[in-house]
Amino acid sequence: MDSETLYAVALARISYFNSAALLALYQRTGSATAVIENRNNIRDILPDASPHLVEGLQDMDNALKRAEEELKYNEEHGIKILCFNDADYPQRMRECADAPLVLFYKGNADLNKRHTINIVGTRHCTTYGQELIRIFTRELQSLCPDVLVFSGLAYGIDIAAHREALSNGIDTVGVVAHGLDDIYPRGHRETATKMIQQGGLLTEYTTRTQPIAKNFVQRNRIVAGCSDATVLIESAAKGGGLITCSIARSYHRDVFAFPGAIGAEFSEGCNNLIRDNGASLITSACDLVKAMNWDGDVKLEKAQKQGIERSLFPDLSADEQAIVNVLKKNNDLQINLLSVQSNIAISRLTALLFELEMKGVVKTMAGGCYHLLG
Repeated sequence: MDSETLYAVALARISYFNSAALLALYQRTGSATAVIENRNNIRDILPDASPHLVEGLQDMDNALKRAEEELKYNEEHGIKILCFNDADYPQRMRECADAPLVLFYKGNADLNKRHTINIVGTRHCTTYGQELIRIFTRELQSLCPDVLVFSGLAYGIDIAAHREALSNGIDTVGVVAHGLDDIYPRGHRETATKMIQQGGLLTEYTTRTQPIAKNFVQRNRIVAGCSDATVLIESAAKGGGLITCSIARSYHRDVFAFPGAIGAEFSEGCNNLIRDNGASLITSACDLVKAMNWDGDVKLEKAQKQGIERSLFPDLSADEQAIVNVLKKNNDLQINLLSVQSNIAISRLTALLFELEMKGVVKTMAGGCYHLLG
């Protein structure tokens, strides 16, 4: 049994403090093992640690026992445990200050695909909303076939988005508000089973965790945090979809909304959000792809499918080639790391990266990472 994973799950079980405080401690020490080893003198590491945190760390016996049970169950049922520092942990979520220390995942999709969005909205999806989702996902598959779609497996917009994604061959992941030993709502089990083969199920909650109200609000941050963009299809004046949009904006992610008829109950939230500049108006998947500047990626992928290989980048200066060489070895780097590894000053690097973007060689990703295309 991997002790680091065991300790991470045990720490995540403690409910005396919020996830942001736990993550800050984890990052300060560097590992769950270091937190556990220093649990009796944690204020030497974190002087402003709360009394709840100190108390919780000193009484870990029950949490460790429960973590052992969790690891055994997950191994027997094909559930992956993704710890914060693991390569498979969603990199976009890792950028968020309140990211879960541990995520539990059952599925086959890459959670770090180049393009990720979430589709959210009301649980009272109308015929208009269903038609929007049907057309949007069909267009999205054509324009951006490698996209990963997140939602919450709930009634209404969520389940419609998952089902249309499945129908169009798009990987889709449901972020649930309970452990992976059960599915809620029960009526969505068949769809959830299909998603495990074409996407997956993701949660921060251990088995035997019930889907209580506060968990749904908590899980919305994972829906938002794992995505480059949030797409609101239909929403009343208040609702969970609007909460996800608010969280996405706090993470500096793009938010989009489909407008609806004035006076329509389940378009009021969308219309208000657009009016108040909380979301950009879109009417199609094409609008989204253009707004996200994914159309360059799409053209490149189309060229590759047609047999036009891009093994060499044309007309690169020596410094530009140095950047490309670094990204070939270790893709998706932030500018400070690129500067160190390429030995190019940030002031100069900024201009070079702009030129490489104009040439279609690199693309800026969520969190300021630079991704080498091709």
